[in-house]
Amino acid sequence: MFTPQGPSLRELAVQALSSVEHGYDLLAPKFDHTPFRTPDTVLDAVERALSAMGPVDHGLDLCCGTGAGMGVLRAVCRESVTGVDISAGMLAVGRDQASRPAEPEPEPEVEPEPEPGPRVAWVRGDALALPFGSVFDLVVSFGAFGHFLPREFPELFGQVHSVLRPGGRFAFPLPAPAPPSSPWYWALLGFDTAMRARNAVWRPPFVMYYRPFRLGEVRPGLERAGFDVELYALPEFGRRRDGSPRCRMVVATRRDGSSRPV
Repeated sequence: MFTPQGPSLRELAVQALSSVEHGYDLLAPKFDHTPFRTPDTVLDAVERALSAMGPVDHGLDLCCGTGAGMGVLRAVCRESVTGVDISAGMLAVGRDQASRPAEPEPEPEVEPEPEPGPRVAWVRGDALALPFGSVFDLVVSFGAFGHFLPREFPELFGQVHSVLRPGGRFAFPLPAPAPPSSPWYWALLGFDTAMRARNAVWRPPFVMYYRPFRLGEVRPGLERAGFDVELYALPEFGRRRDGSPRCRMVVATRRDGSSRPV
């Protein structure tokens, strides 16, 4: 389905009837051939925006999956890049892809000095119980927030707060919601409705809802968790008719000296 290399309809059905963790273990070998992978256009836009803010030392990709967002961190982090995800299958695919040698390039006339890159680690862990101390300067996340119910947002933001150093940033892209006149509005509404019906009659649940993660709820939640929030328009995606950006990058900065609120 989606591409010749992607999953079949049967494989997607088996995944959808599994738990989130096991479902992604099953989907992992073909995940990058589905529309669920974050598009390179989004990754590139976030990388440019973060690069303009200057380099950092240690970065974490929250719910990293097969590692599409890890390249963003490699571009802006000097010391280390860590990916954390609950699915061992997704991590295995990401680790395998990262270890493959790159396509050879034509040899230059003068051999350049090799540039050391950041250390890379892949860690299995739950985003609601992160196995780290306050060691990161930057946390990013791409396309994972639909796997958390609104009641879990305070715990999620609190966990991110706990692994950032004072002044560290939590950054992620957030598209503007589709208007009712858009086919995407009805497609996402239909998907969320189908998932709610599935979870009402089938166990274990598979949490994946596109619509609840909205700026109007997310910003106050981040502020309550101890962050100062700034919004950056991603100009690559243009603006809507009302002049608002089609996609923003949310940057939540941990307040200096703040501890996680109780």
